[in-house]
Amino acid sequence: MNREDIAGMRRNYTRGGLVEEHAHANPFIQFRLWFEEAKAAQILEPNAMTLATVDSAGRPEARIVLLKDIDESGFVFYTNYTSAKGRALELNPNVCLLFFWSEMERQVRISGIARKVSREESEEYFQSRPRESRIGAWVSQQSAVIASRSVLEERYQQLVAEYEGKDIPLPPYWGGYRVEPYAIEFWQGRPSRLHDRLLYQRTHDGTWNRVRLSP
Repeated sequence: MNREDIAGMRRNYTRGGLVEEHAHANPFIQFRLWFEEAKAAQILEPNAMTLATVDSAGRPEARIVLLKDIDESGFVFYTNYTSAKGRALELNPNVCLLFFWSEMERQVRISGIARKVSREESEEYFQSRPRESRIGAWVSQQSAVIASRSVLEERYQQLVAEYEGKDIPLPPYWGGYRVEPYAIEFWQGRPSRLHDRLLYQRTHDGTWNRVRLSP
């Protein structure tokens, strides 16, 4: 593929709009409305979101994680605390989340602070996971260099045997983060690249101020 092939890739967004009178004043409620619509549209993994962090040298890093809970405090995902993202969050909890639902021509961008959820909350979610996934959390030293895939597979089989007929405990290095947002932007594609962008910003008293951004 040459440069012209890439530069010529265009799509005219025509599926909808986002105007103030149709958007909820509470961004969490607006997110839930869009999320339910994404589920109803049978989008593959609508809870997949990009998590952007910065490492110890201030270099940005991004990867896909899965949203596992949402409440009025924030957006929750789970991971290995000793992973690359866990180490980054330990040093700098400022993050950005991005949902992209291409079939609906929508994005949601969330800026906030990531804080660990309680051990009890992590325990409750961990025990709801499939048994194989719980064992997998013990197998993987996430982001660590390994010699080959066989290292994982051998360790997995060892733990399957070790935990046969037993409860699988929550690893001490595994748990959740809740991203507490201070800004949430809803983006809806529109024709002629005149997209709709509504930005919600949390005020000092905890309420939300909403403004429209130029595309």
